[in-house]
Amino acid sequence: MSATEPLAVYIHWPFCRSKCPYCDFNSHVRDRVDAARWQRALLADLDHHAELVPGREVGSVFFGGGTPSLMPPETVAALLGRVRSSWDVAPDLEVTLEANPNSAEAARFQAFASAGVNRLSLGVQALDPAALRMLGRAHDRGEAIDAIEHARASFARFSFDLIYARPGQSLAAWRRELDEVLTLAGDHLSLYQLTIEPGTAFATLERRGELVIPAEEDAAALYETTQDRLAACGLPAYEISNHARPGGECRHNLAYWRYQDYVGIGPGAHGRLTAGDVRYATRQARMPERWLAAVEKAGTGTEELAAIDRDDAVEEMLMMGLRLTEGVARARLEGAAGREAEAIFGDNLASLVEGGFLSLDRDRLAATAAGRQRLNAVLAALLC
Repeated sequence: MSATEPLAVYIHWPFCRSKCPYCDFNSHVRDRVDAARWQRALLADLDHHAELVPGREVGSVFFGGGTPSLMPPETVAALLGRVRSSWDVAPDLEVTLEANPNSAEAARFQAFASAGVNRLSLGVQALDPAALRMLGRAHDRGEAIDAIEHARASFARFSFDLIYARPGQSLAAWRRELDEVLTLAGDHLSLYQLTIEPGTAFATLERRGELVIPAEEDAAALYETTQDRLAACGLPAYEISNHARPGGECRHNLAYWRYQDYVGIGPGAHGRLTAGDVRYATRQARMPERWLAAVEKAGTGTEELAAIDRDDAVEEMLMMGLRLTEGVARARLEGAAGREAEAIFGDNLASLVEGGFLSLDRDRLAATAAGRQRLNAVLAALLC
């Protein structure tokens, strides 16, 4: 947590064409979006945050959502121009935009590249046609493959997401799908295990007994197969759900997992900012209309700016950092806690190390492969 580290900038576009049944993100469907009005508001919020953390160098910008590929490319260009005029930027600035593989959106990839995006993250989610329908995706298998090839041609770097542990998914079927995925992959893949989140359409279906996801042991086998197969093909996991060739890691997401500073712009966006010796959490209004009205009235949609105390900082650092294969730097952890790692956790740490779920040496505290597979339980035991 240092003001000398690169700053990450997250910009949230909250709109989607439709709401996927598994999604609990801050995404909303609207009949009409006034793009010019939203561009003005996002620029104003960006200006507000630039005043909070002046004099920093930005290492990454990430357009997330929602569906940021529904943004006009001109809005993306305007926001990147404002980032560059507000802060210094790294010579190798990483600019990621999330996109859907629909044909209409894929046709705009080159325009986004011209606007300054140099890394695309595609929400493919499945190559199996039946799975795409079940997941409520608006694209089909052919559009997904075409979009991957468009991304390869338009951007220096690209990634795509897949969801596994789907209802009825067998290990053999997932292995076949992974084999095809690996023929299409670039330097990065994100593979997420399907979880049923409260408030989603899938949660309602599961409650009615109309949706059944794989049992815990079957999901574990799918996870282990994913880890082994991708590692064997040169895409090892650097985080629980993210795989990359060396150098292909998403630098923006690494800023989160390494508990570095990031600015959150747009509805529902969160941030972590260091000013002097104090680290702050920021949170913006979640509903798009409420956020927009607040920005137009006060120049920002921020609803909370709160100092993070030492205990909370340690907990957040562990929740994020233990997701990484590299774990948490011991010096960073002890600097946040103000004492040695062994003294922070006592017998809890010793028992988890002895059980093979955590490792601790002079440089790092890290979750083992077994620990990352059941990280929620490991964190609960460590922090209790």
